[in-house]
Amino acid sequence: MKHVIALDVGGTGMKAALVGPDGELLHQARRPTGRERGPDAVVADILDFAAELHAHGIDRHGEAASAAGVAVPGIVDEAEGVAVYAANLGWRDVPLRALLTERLGGIPVALGHDVRTGGLAEGRIGAGQGADRFLFVPLGTGIAGAIGIDGRVEAGAHGFAGEIGHIVVRPGGAPCPCGQRGCLERFASAAAVSEAWAAACGDPGADAADCAKAVESGDVRAGQVWQEAVDAFADGLVTALTLLDPRALIIGGGLAEAGETLFTPLREAVRRRVTFQKLPSLVPAALGDTAGCLGAGLLAWDLIDDDITAPLNPSNPSYPSEVTT
Repeated sequence: MKHVIALDVGGTGMKAALVGPDGELLHQARRPTGRERGPDAVVADILDFAAELHAHGIDRHGEAASAAGVAVPGIVDEAEGVAVYAANLGWRDVPLRALLTERLGGIPVALGHDVRTGGLAEGRIGAGQGADRFLFVPLGTGIAGAIGIDGRVEAGAHGFAGEIGHIVVRPGGAPCPCGQRGCLERFASAAAVSEAWAAACGDPGADAADCAKAVESGDVRAGQVWQEAVDAFADGLVTALTLLDPRALIIGGGLAEAGETLFTPLREAVRRRVTFQKLPSLVPAALGDTAGCLGAGLLAWDLIDDDITAPLNPSNPSYPSEVTT
């Protein structure tokens, strides 16, 4: 059976699948990234994992994978297939596409940025289906973004498109590791909310999830922390929608798991800020932590299939709510 390899490399774990032409998940696997062993070991493990998937496809389905798609964090040169830099993995200028192509017997390989790849999946088969323009924003330890245009995700001239977390929303505010002050992710990321709530409640172990629970229980201090984060996020989103005019804003990541505790005040905060702009829909992401792997499969199919909307159909019975071993 014709199939492709999909691999999503995260800071702590890797998710993988063999994906058939109709979106059927023929095989799924997970394993630790093992970053504590150093960047060279991580690259070796990626190559080994991909080779194992390739061999499994031949053994179980009678032919080699037609292509492979790999999503990685950090700065990615998608055109050249180079993982330029990833602080949490410790690598620089890794020619990952060339290494994988050689290891996999010459099949075409696509290399993508993890957030843009996740955004690709959300746009085509997740919460953004039917939207010709969307912005996908995962709220995690930091804040990133993916700009979707007609079924594809814009990388930008230098691979930095979509970095909404580094829009300055509070000029002169808290310093950001990027070198600026007042960046959005210093006020509205899960890490920022955790820090603010820990300080407000006096518990150094408190995190953003605890803050959301306290908001739901009516805690005034939590409500203030939460609203400050929502207001900062709304400022960043309105700046982005003014520039991009998306049809949908798709919000994912850990903070989005708070559900309407986040989305109700966020929709209202965005609504209050728009003037001439067209208000887009603002919806939660649909694919959870499977988005990167599913998007990697889409990247692989794009190498061999001109119909960018065909593979990975969520109506297929094998379409996952979660990738499992």
